[in-house]
Amino acid sequence: MRNLVHLSDLHFGKADNQLVKAIAAEVRAIAPDLLVVSGDLTQRARRHEFLQARAFLDSLPGPRLVVPGNHDVPLWNVFARALAPLSRYKRYIEADIDPFYADSEVAVVGINTARSLTIKDGRINVRQLGAAAEKFAHLSDDITRIVVTHHPFEGLDVEADDGIVGRASLAMNAFSRSDVDIILSGHQHVHRAGSSARRYLIDGYAALLIQAGTAVSSRLRQGANSFNIICIDRPEISVECRGWRSPQGGFETSARYSFRHGPDGWRLLD
Repeated sequence: MRNLVHLSDLHFGKADNQLVKAIAAEVRAIAPDLLVVSGDLTQRARRHEFLQARAFLDSLPGPRLVVPGNHDVPLWNVFARALAPLSRYKRYIEADIDPFYADSEVAVVGINTARSLTIKDGRINVRQLGAAAEKFAHLSDDITRIVVTHHPFEGLDVEADDGIVGRASLAMNAFSRSDVDIILSGHQHVHRAGSSARRYLIDGYAALLIQAGTAVSSRLRQGANSFNIICIDRPEISVECRGWRSPQGGFETSARYSFRHGPDGWRLLD
């Protein structure tokens, strides 16, 4: 069994200090086997924001896997954006922008979807998909395979395309060949969890698409600040969303789901 904590969209520079302290205490109490952060650690990719994000990450226990988001690319510095869009991220957070983690039960591939030529959109390229497939290629069948991106594979509803990562269908087909079980993402500041078969009709395959809301940012959209706890105990996976209680303070369970793996992939348990 493995427990993962999934945070996203920290946006240091627009972070609520009360939330920063509260969520750090939550993560330390959970003591996850792996902490996953799916991008947008900063608001405007400034040095002091990255330093705040790094101090926050260093205050949390255990191994971690982090990918950048579009906000971690400088917006106003045109030269940095064009020539070295993730140089500060690499310096202060993690040199590897397509990281990999594996143990005896899970294998996690991070894929950078942030691009310098767009403001908020993201893309996956063929080289990244090939590298991910190679990392998964030699794993045993009982290893749970996880992909982490910033940009999601679903819109705000099943038919919406806004915000979805570029080349999503190409990527999902590649992930099906690697038997990827879970795709973690953020970007839209909402929590969602469900089967990829709602949108991607791939014969005999259904992964779990799990989005995290914004963890500590004041930049709320349609939901409260939140984070996910994912418990993997094959053939079942449970997902718990912990949402911020305002004005009382503190986090509480706002949603919980259980999924089981079968012949056609992952399905929600009744």
